[in-house]
Amino acid sequence: MFKNILKELRNHAPFTAFGAITGIVVMLVFKNIPSQTAYHIFYILHPAHIFLSALVTAAMYKLHTCEHIGTKCITGKCNLWILLLIGYTGSVGIATLSDSIIPFVGESLLNLPNKGIHIGFIEKWWLVNPLALAGIAVAYFKPSTKFPHYGHVLISTWASLFHFFMAMNQTLNLFSYIIIFFFLFLAVWIPCCVSDIVFPLLFVRQKQ
Repeated sequence: MFKNILKELRNHAPFTAFGAITGIVVMLVFKNIPSQTAYHIFYILHPAHIFLSALVTAAMYKLHTCEHIGTKCITGKCNLWILLLIGYTGSVGIATLSDSIIPFVGESLLNLPNKGIHIGFIEKWWLVNPLALAGIAVAYFKPSTKFPHYGHVLISTWASLFHFFMAMNQTLNLFSYIIIFFFLFLAVWIPCCVSDIVFPLLFVRQKQ
């Protein structure tokens, strides 16, 4: 398992770095975006991230606990309640770490003027939680992992980026951009691999 984790992290590093670079480009182009506008964009990207994360996490569990033809389970071994628990915890919990908590640490390090932590499943519970459940439902009926995972990684990067945008009200120097790049990379690389791959497979091992 440890070797598989390292392999997945290594395989995902280049795409994650590409996502972080796109984030810096967006930041350079829209560096004067108002904090309120960034707030609204964050609450488009963060719920979308939750949906895709829930879909991939739940699908990974379902595909590894069922004997299946294509994406159709033919044994009925997938426990719906466990699927809900894994899909919700793996998406909402880890996406909150990725999109909100790690960026907030970066904002605090840079001492950005409007730094704050925005916990989506509490702050906008009526939007985030239903989308997590919707992602789990899609995974239950039509599990898929490859495309949703890459979309998840890219959207997670941009959600973390707009969390930084909410905290900014100043011109950044080169050092600040380097720090933000590092935190964008870190916020996506480990949490997304853990959420989509490691976390659900831990439960598969227990069932086996």
